[in-house]
Amino acid sequence: QLQLVESGGGLVQPGGSLRLSCAASSFTLDYYDIGWFRQAPGKGREGVACISKSGDTTGYADSVRGRFTTSRDNAKKEVYLDMSSLKPEDTAVYYCAADPVVRSSSVCLDKDEYYHWGQGTQVTVSS
Repeated sequence: QLQLVESGGGLVQPGGSLRLSCAASSFTLDYYDIGWFRQAPGKGREGVACISKSGDTTGYADSVRGRFTTSRDNAKKEVYLDMSSLKPEDTAVYYCAADPVVRSSSVCLDKDEYYHWGQGTQVTVSS
């Protein structure tokens, strides 16, 4: 069973940056497409970024495009979400998710595409 563990969350001022990491327990991560999601209090889970197995294809929600970047190091079994120019509205619990078969890049921000989920890490953007 694949296990995912997010880390790197915390409190940051508006305009600041954070790097989230998603570490995988599986003997190999390159069988999995990865998605990053967030959930703010009282709201649904929103897809923010995704990355293909090899890392050659990424996708972003309009709300974060140009500010967030996802990457992966399959040798280290880690995926990253670099967040910059953070805004108070980015405050949420952030999750990584993995699945061996995400149907296409056009649906990679859909939470229903993913089977394995981490426990989440809190990101708070506030002055």
